[in-house]
Amino acid sequence: MAFSEKLAPINSSKKIRHQILPSSGFARETLRNKGQFWTPEWVAEAMTGYVLLDKSPVLFDPAVGEGVFYQTAKKLNSELGYTPKLFGYEIDSEVLKQAIKTGLSSEDLANVQLSDFVLDPPKQKFSAIVSNPPYIRHHRLGREKKLLLKQFSQNLVGFSIDGRAGFHVYFFLRALESLAENGRLAFIMPADVCEGVFAEKLWKWIARNFCLECVVSFSSEATPFPDVDTNPLIFFIRKSRPQTDFLWVKCKKPWTKDLKNFAASNFKQKSESLEIHQRQIEEGIKTGLSRSPENKPDGIELSQFVRVMRGIATGANDFFFFTREQAKEKNIPAEFLQTAIGRTRDIESEEITLKDIDSLDKKGRPTLLFSPDGRKLEDFPRDVRYYLLKGEELGLPEKALISQRKPWYRMERRVPPTFLFAYLGRRNIRFVKNSIGVLPLTGFLCVYSLSKDENFNKNLWLALNHPDTLFNLQFVGKSYGSGAIKVEPRSLEKLIIPNNIIKKFNLPKLSLF
Repeated sequence: MAFSEKLAPINSSKKIRHQILPSSGFARETLRNKGQFWTPEWVAEAMTGYVLLDKSPVLFDPAVGEGVFYQTAKKLNSELGYTPKLFGYEIDSEVLKQAIKTGLSSEDLANVQLSDFVLDPPKQKFSAIVSNPPYIRHHRLGREKKLLLKQFSQNLVGFSIDGRAGFHVYFFLRALESLAENGRLAFIMPADVCEGVFAEKLWKWIARNFCLECVVSFSSEATPFPDVDTNPLIFFIRKSRPQTDFLWVKCKKPWTKDLKNFAASNFKQKSESLEIHQRQIEEGIKTGLSRSPENKPDGIELSQFVRVMRGIATGANDFFFFTREQAKEKNIPAEFLQTAIGRTRDIESEEITLKDIDSLDKKGRPTLLFSPDGRKLEDFPRDVRYYLLKGEELGLPEKALISQRKPWYRMERRVPPTFLFAYLGRRNIRFVKNSIGVLPLTGFLCVYSLSKDENFNKNLWLALNHPDTLFNLQFVGKSYGSGAIKVEPRSLEKLIIPNNIIKKFNLPKLSLF
């Protein structure tokens, strides 16, 4: 392979042009900001073994980190018959120092560039690309960064990726663009890359331009990141003629050689610890590449009975969400306060009652949403006016979400929903009956029944919380670690209530409303 431009060495004085990783004094928060979650060796072996099947002279890692993939390549030397050179990117010089402490040399890292791979990409193509890209959620990316990423995706795939996509999605796209003809790529990423609202369109583009050879999922017992709330997948892709089918694998045992042997044999060596299915690309994209190839359940979509909206986004809960004591101290009149619920764990049962709110009040939990209307500042009562002026002093009008409101303090409006849905959680009961008309914040979705009939809504509530219905959440939600599922409003409306549950609770068709 010929390289038209050598990547800058690690000790280069070249300035990092696109720093996106703010520092933090707390290790966990630092990991979240930097998106750094290291790949275990048994997974790295499978990924590295696959991309080096054609004996590429260079292993390209666009997020080198502690260098686990290159360390793995060196350890596999006896099996591969050679050791490729490492080329790569990293934006954290401190973590590269750690790579030296854990086994790599300055010579190994000589071709690692300190820069942002997505916004400062290499000019050459690579035949072997392997990565665990930084997992940075969209809300940790600045507005300018998001605009640049939007422009990049538009130029590459012909459409803009939804703004809620994490940084790893763009990292993946840039890596695909950097893949040479007949080259191999192995990426480990969270399942949201194939479950988000943008996923189907994105993967159809990928399927038209690349060969998706294999997708590896993990059982809960075999997850590579047991302490992280994510559902990881490995994608094995070639820059070659697209195929109509692919292998879908569930790895059921960690820390074995089975996954490595499978990937390094070009998916020929099988084992009992790997559940393997051959699937059609079209079906896989439609079902969701993270989901098992199960038949779509028969029944009626929830949209036939309800409409769904997200909960209220205050933009600053510390300012807009009060305890009763705080409301008294600030002398906020009742007309500007609404009973609200903020956290899913504040609801201990499947129905919200006055007793629940009283219990939260006694615990000092916030239960009152400060909800100013759109009147002029001078038209508010004195104490409300003074409090809003304090908000201006704190710089709230400049915050991203709040700045979109006119005026900045005008709170979003919602009618109290029939049910609340905890869209990210592990509880068996996900639909909560809103018996006292509270307003939910963004920890919940608002589920509005299309019927005002109390008996119907009681039956609908029972149907929604039936295990057969809750089982179907996996077909519409984004999956995270430890069984957590996140479901967006439009996706929740697609939840299937099975026919047997429709019959059991005597739910009428939409035409009867």
